[in-house]
This record gives sequence, C-alpha cells and structure tokens, in this order.
Amino acid sequence: MGMNYRILRVGDVIEEIAMGPFGSNIKVDCFVPTGIPVLNGRNLTGFTLNEDEFHYVSPEKASSLKRAIASRGDVVITHRGTLGQISYIPEDSKHEKYVVSQSQFRLRCKANEMLPAFMVYFFHSPYGQHLLLSNSSQVGVPALARPSSTFQELEMPVPPIKVQKAISDTLIALDNKIDNNTKINHHLEQLAQAIFKSWFVDFEPFGGVLPTKWVAGVISDIASDIVCGKTPSTKVVENFGEAIPFITIPDMHGIVYVTSTERSLSEAGAKSQSNKTVPPNSVCVSCIATAGLVAITSVLSQTNQQINTIVCKDGISPYFVYLTMTGMSDHINMLGSSGSATNNLNKGQFSKIELVIPESDDMSKFDSLVKPLFEDIKLNQQENARITETRDALLPRLMSSEISVTDLALEKINDN
Repeated sequence: MGMNYRILRVGDVIEEIAMGPFGSNIKVDCFVPTGIPVLNGRNLTGFTLNEDEFHYVSPEKASSLKRAIASRGDVVITHRGTLGQISYIPEDSKHEKYVVSQSQFRLRCKANEMLPAFMVYFFHSPYGQHLLLSNSSQVGVPALARPSSTFQELEMPVPPIKVQKAISDTLIALDNKIDNNTKINHHLEQLAQAIFKSWFVDFEPFGGVLPTKWVAGVISDIASDIVCGKTPSTKVVENFGEAIPFITIPDMHGIVYVTSTERSLSEAGAKSQSNKTVPPNSVCVSCIATAGLVAITSVLSQTNQQINTIVCKDGISPYFVYLTMTGMSDHINMLGSSGSATNNLNKGQFSKIELVIPESDDMSKFDSLVKPLFEDIKLNQQENARITETRDALLPRLMSSEISVTDLALEKINDN
C-alpha cells in the first residue's frame, strides 16, 4: 500500500449500518404500482444502482421500515443469495429513498473519511471481492453473513479524501462512457426495430400490402447451417492467446453483438468439435430456460448446447434475421416451454419455425438501410469492451497505490 494509504477497519469509516427488513415485514402482497422502490439483486449489478426496474411499496409501508430505508450516498450490499454485490446510490438517482431487501444491508460512510464511490470500487477490485467472500467456501461464515459485526472488521486502504475523489472520478469517467455508449446503442436498436416494423409488419414501403414476390418459409430456408452448440470434453479455459470465444446465455443479455465472453475454448477444445464453429454475423438464439434471447456473433465463435445459431445464407441479411428473431422471442419462448419443464427447443423444432422471406432485392435494400446502425452498435460495444478491460486493469492498481492518479494525469499529458 502507498505511504498515503492508512489501513482502517470498515467500522472506522462508516457512521451507520443497518440490515434490510425481516422477510415477514415485506411480502409480495405489499407491492403497489408506484411508491417507494424496493431494491433487489438486479439493482446491484454495477458500481452504481441499476434503476431499470423496481417493485414498489407504499410510503406508509416504507415509513414502518425506517432502518431499511436507503438514501443518496448510501452503499448497499447483498449478504445472501449472490454474495459480493455492492453498489452505491448516486446523487442523481431517480428516487430520493429506497427500501433495501431482506437479503441486503445498507451503510453510510463518514463524510470526512470515506467516499461511497471509493468504497464500492475497492470492494469490486479482486482483493476487495476476496475480502467480502473470504470463508464463504469453507465451513466458516463469510464476512457478509454477519454484516453488523464481521463485515465491519474488514480492513481496507483509506487514502486522503482528495486522492479517493481523484481515483473515483477516473473510474466514474470510464463507467459514464460505457453507460453513454449503452444508451446510444439502445436508441440505435430501437431505430432499427422501427424500420423493421415499417418494412415487414406494416409493409409501408409497399403501400401497406405484403409484396407478391415474398414467400412463406421456415428458418432452415434462410440458413446455410443451423448449429446447436456443445460443451466439449476438452477443458474450457479462461480467455487467453488465440482461444475461441465460447458463448453462453449470460453473454447474450442486454447486447446486440457478442463482443466479449466469460469463457473461451482452448484450441484443442475448439478443434475437437470444429463442426460447431460459427462465422461472424451468425445469429445466436437461446433455446432453453430464457428462450428467445438473440445476439449476433462478432468473430469466429462456438456456443454451448443451450443456443441454436443461424449461419445466414448468401444474400440473407443478418440484421433481418436478428430483428426477425428478436420480434419472435415470445413465440420462441412459448415453443421452448411446451411439453418440457426445461424449456429446451431442439434444432429440429427450431429449424421449422415459420417466417416470411422477402424477395432478394428488397432484402438487399433493407440490409443497406440498417447496416450503418448495426455497425455503430458494434463499434460502441467493442469500445465498451476495451474500456471495461482498461477499468478492470486500473482498479486494483489504483486501489493498492501501485499506480497513482498523478501517474495517470502524466500519462494523459504524454498521450496528447
């Protein structure tokens, strides 16, 4: 640790810590359409609060759960379920107050000792995560299981507030760029979907009538191959060297292109099932559990057995296929659910899903129209992958003072 970094107990830098309510105090029948939002694991997926969706309780109900109410600047941590989740409520959050769930606790930092952003970034670093989860795989109780005692005994580096702010601001700037790209991509995809609907649902360019040259077909008619993935017996390894990306369902959430994967196949693993390799611009569709998730491959890839991938025939637009499949997600989900508790939609059933296939000239015109939107989406996602990599590499080094924010400032000057 650097010479400016004191090592203090978490308990020394917080002024308040409180558990979420007992389960009996907040049941599903307490939820109302609007009111005070109740946090759960989905809201703690990043550094700051994810506010995409909430359940709500009435203000009256919330006021009966006083200790469980979190405000802007508070840090919220999961202590059971998905351990290690930690986020803070930013000053520009959508709501002023939130109720933490029975699986969470909240804390407030001492203003002159600890910035909530710094604490959250520290506990997202590999060392911070190790501290939070220490003992969790042994018989001993992890630090998070007794948050009001064990958690407060954890020790963390505490640089001066100015240094904490400089470190946090550096990391927040990277996260803001990622968020901004994600928002832009959401708008670009909505625009592509609107164009798709205009062409293939409302037939607006064709006078509102289905063109006579378009034909009814099935997925196998637009595919040069449909590949149902497989996990090879040869070891799946972490991503390094010339490894092949190995796509699983979590890699497909909330994105259009798969630009990064949690796991990769070793060369031996990929070669052992070379017939499972799919080219870039193939369309992956999840066919088990969360059936109907859709994404496009950005590079040569393989997938696991829960995904069927459409390798597009020449002249078939991958964007047309992506948007068609996205529009069918509920239908695919229904097909996957029927007759099987595991929601598994096999390759044979998948290949027979019906769709309308436009005449090649119209397909080509549509492709030209939406291609720039998809190219921008891909570039933004690739930039996000690079920024994430930079942030994840910087995080532990800044936290341990291996590099200082002064070094970063000098690097920026030298780069310009």
